[in-house]
Amino acid sequence: MEKKRIPWDQYFMLQAMLVASRSTCNRRSVGAVLVRNKRVIACGYNGSVSGDVHCIDEGCYLVDGHCQRTIHAEMNAILQCAKFGESTDNAELYVTDVPCLQCTKMLLQAGIVKIKYLRNYHNSDYAKKLLDMKHVALEKVDVNKDDINNLPFESFLSVDK
Repeated sequence: MEKKRIPWDQYFMLQAMLVASRSTCNRRSVGAVLVRNKRVIACGYNGSVSGDVHCIDEGCYLVDGHCQRTIHAEMNAILQCAKFGESTDNAELYVTDVPCLQCTKMLLQAGIVKIKYLRNYHNSDYAKKLLDMKHVALEKVDVNKDDINNLPFESFLSVDK
């Protein structure tokens, strides 16, 4: 069988899915990967402020149906760039879920030029309008079982003694 390389979109989306596995949110695990020139510059997942309690340990802190404790994955990725001095201008975002309105506004201000998502989640009409106005593409990326099954995980599980 001929070995095939995974396409770039699936490669980065699978990374976003893996990052989402670190989420501390009970309600939805979200992962985000910021990419420029086919290189990861930052990633983030949704969860509490560093040092605070986590929803998976203490339960969600809900007000009007929104968790007050959670920082969204997209924001954590942008903040990682800010903390370590990495520009986000002209970067692309791979994210497991369509960004909310607040994250969309933040991403636009940060200079993100393309948003690629896995799951469609509560799209805001105003967010769509802003994306159109700024000419930022919102594209769905599919990851199927073949993409996952073709990963060489088995080769890493056997340990030479």
